[in-house]
Amino acid sequence: MSAPSPSLLAAARDMAEQQHYPQGALYMVATPIGNLADIGLRALHVLDLVDCIACEDTRHTAALLQSYGLHKPLLALHEHNEAEAAQTVVQRLRDGQRVAYVSDAGTPGVSDPGARLCAAVHAAGLRALPLPGASSITALLSVAGTGGHDGGFVFTGFLSPKATERQREVQAIAADPRACVLLEAPHRIEALARDLAALGERPLTIGRELTKQFEEVAQVAAKDFPAWLQAGAHRTRGEFVLLVHPTTAGTADDGMDEATLRTLDLLLAELPVKTAVKLCAEISGAPRNALYQAALARRHGAQED
Repeated sequence: MSAPSPSLLAAARDMAEQQHYPQGALYMVATPIGNLADIGLRALHVLDLVDCIACEDTRHTAALLQSYGLHKPLLALHEHNEAEAAQTVVQRLRDGQRVAYVSDAGTPGVSDPGARLCAAVHAAGLRALPLPGASSITALLSVAGTGGHDGGFVFTGFLSPKATERQREVQAIAADPRACVLLEAPHRIEALARDLAALGERPLTIGRELTKQFEEVAQVAAKDFPAWLQAGAHRTRGEFVLLVHPTTAGTADDGMDEATLRTLDLLLAELPVKTAVKLCAEISGAPRNALYQAALARRHGAQED
């Protein structure tokens, strides 16, 4: 991408400067997750306006700014030095400077550094102001066709890199009927796919390399996720955002007769979900995954009543 023309920066200034940008404030600026054209005009204006930009990676941010024809002093602030560097930012704000913070991509503070920085700024009685923009989370939700029955979802982010803990976390997702958004890096995606396969027929929307040249969006049953990855060597490359779809009573009950569901209801009245499902599967011969989804949906419906 070539640097913006002076007329573009002037347009950004003309449209953005109607809002007040106080001194002594921190500006949390969302940046593109891939396509550089996704930068906001107000983000360009603020990045041009501030005295300093704190960032997750100075080399990455320097290249990003250069793409837009911007040059600013940079301060490294990442997960390993966030507490210490936050105090440097706080002092700059006390001196009346405007400071922006950007992560490597997307909205800072959301599975990226920035949260502890904002906490330090608030604790000092200073202001932190958001500049919304690109986010892989909302990007995937917008094309998934569901965010839950009422549009709600749970954002879980990255699961544990430890296999046993990750499997426990997947079990918790299975027990929650709500939509759940996950993030994962390429070197761990195959392990996560194997664990998510335990969700069986529960729909999964996959976002890979969103907004980048080779982006993919696909919907598969969770059990088919490992096979989807293996269908092309390129599919294990790039950053992932995943939406585990919500369970619904309608889809969970499909294919089960009234006697099976009645047995399930009787067992659920006396036993934990996993035990009730195990016994019902042994009694009825119905698939355990389908029974599990039906049990979760019925428990969720009972809570709402």
